Parts: sequence; C-alpha cells; structure tokens
Amino acid sequence: MVSNVFPGHSFYHAGRYVSKKPGAELLDYLGVRGYDYKLMAEDFIAQSELRPSKQKACFHAALSFYPGEKPTDETLTQIAREYLEGLGIVNTQYVIVKHTDRAHLHLHILANMVDNDGKVIKDGWIGLRGKKVAQQLTRKYKLIPANGKNLDLTHLEAMSQSEVNRYKIYQVIVDNLPHCRTLQDLELRLMAQGIHTQYKYKNQTQELQGISFRIGKDRFKGSQIDRKFSLGNLQKALAAMRQNRDITAWLSPKERKKAILVKSATRRSSAPEPAHPMQLSPLIQALLKPVESEGGGVPYELTDAYRRKKKKKKGPSL
Repeated sequence: MVSNVFPGHSFYHAGRYVSKKPGAELLDYLGVRGYDYKLMAEDFIAQSELRPSKQKACFHAALSFYPGEKPTDETLTQIAREYLEGLGIVNTQYVIVKHTDRAHLHLHILANMVDNDGKVIKDGWIGLRGKKVAQQLTRKYKLIPANGKNLDLTHLEAMSQSEVNRYKIYQVIVDNLPHCRTLQDLELRLMAQGIHTQYKYKNQTQELQGISFRIGKDRFKGSQIDRKFSLGNLQKALAAMRQNRDITAWLSPKERKKAILVKSATRRSSAPEPAHPMQLSPLIQALLKPVESEGGGVPYELTDAYRRKKKKKKGPSL
C-alpha cells in the first residue's frame, strides 16, 4: 500500500475531485454532508473558520493498493480510519472515498486539520509520517508492500504542480543515474531535461554539504525527492558505478530491471572492436587459419563421416 499526501488543496477542489471522479464510491464520512461536494466543502470550511490562523486546513491523502488487491469495503474503511488515527487526525471531520477508475484500487481521504473543538491538528512531517503509518497497516492487514515510488500508482492529476515536479525529478534521476559515474555526469543529463542541480558548500569552502534540484520555480533538496537521492547516497551510488558494483539494490523491482538492461546495453556499446585479421602479419594469419578439407568446409577430422569411418575400422565393440 502506498501513501501520498497532497498539500495545499482547498476543500472545494479536493471534494470535487474525489466525488466527481468516475467510479467514485463514498465509504464513510463524519461531520459533513458527504453526498454533495459543495455542501461537504461548506461544512469543512465552516469548522476551519473556528481557527482562521490555520491557512491550510485541508488534509488530502490517497492510499493506493497493489494491482489485483481488492479488500472489502469494511476493511478499506477500517484501514482509512486507522490511518487517520496513526497521524493524530482525530476528533474532526473526514470523508473516505473509494476510486476504481484505474487498474489499482485506491482511497481518497479528506479531513479537517481544525478539530471539532477549534484546535489545530499538528501536520509537521505529515507526508513522511503517512508513509510510515501505511507501512504499519500494510503489515497488519498483510497487504503487498510498496517498493519505491511507482508513477503508475501515483495520481499526478490530483497533485499540486509542485508535487508533480517533484515526481518528475525523481523519475528523471532514476532513468539517468545508471549512465553516470560522477555528479557532473548526472548534472549534465538532468540539465538536458530542464532540471538544474545546485550544491551547498560548507562555510564558504569547496567541501560539498548538500544537493538540490530545481525545475521551473520549484526547488527540492535531494532527500526531499527521495532519501536515496541525498548527497551522501548519490555519492555512494556513483562510487559503486565507477567500481562496476551493483547499485540497483535501492531500486524497486521495475526500476532495477530497467537499470540492468541499460547497464548491459552500455557495456555492449563500449566494448572494444576485435582486431581485424589484416592487422596481423602474414605468418601469424597463416598459423591461425584453420585447416580445411578439400571441399572448403570444416576440417575432415571434425565431420560425422570421419567419425563413422574411424568407428567402422575399429569394429564393433564387445
């Protein structure tokens, strides 16, 4: 199961998306009129106004299940409730909607980050916390675990442009890293696709301390893209590439297969051309030339006719 938290959405925008999508099915709701997204948004907004200082009161997350997994509606509802509880989103309004418009089943969860008493619910590091809670629930309900990011299971159309850009950077790094040996190699490849690499140095020295990536107006630290893309982990991966070691351990199975194919193709294309026979001296060429039969085929000693003749001379075995 994969958890994705979409920051910055409005109650109206998120409510319309989760409700109007083809195949949307309302599983559970509390404190709002879930049967109509406009009324739902009004109820969410009315409660959020109990704490006007809370600017981003809309919590919107998606839980995506592996293709083929089809838990019952009761199980899905229970998973969503426990997901909210694990994040500390309790005593507040929420909506749980099931979507079946894709090859994989997924849930959308909306909640109010201003609770029923007008108190603000903490949302620090909520994206990372959501992933950890999803991992715990995956083990508890014996679901198929997620291995890395999978854009096929990610709802880019439900994300803000900033989140879309973050996933684009992730995919470009995954595609290009197997071709690189240094940070400069990676930087040039990313630049060709509109992604700029920026470095952080320690105390006005040349010692690298961090790395970030910029696309358009959005800039992300390497660790914000994915923890395996922090400066230290990228340097370890590139060092492994220089030593021809396997760096695919941190990839998902789909990404690992692709990286192995890319690496094999790179090796074949960079293999040295065999020496042409004409570069050898005439004497060496004569010595290396196989002895052929009069008919111009393989040597007679290696033919089936020779072996049959030899066997016939020996006579039948006793």
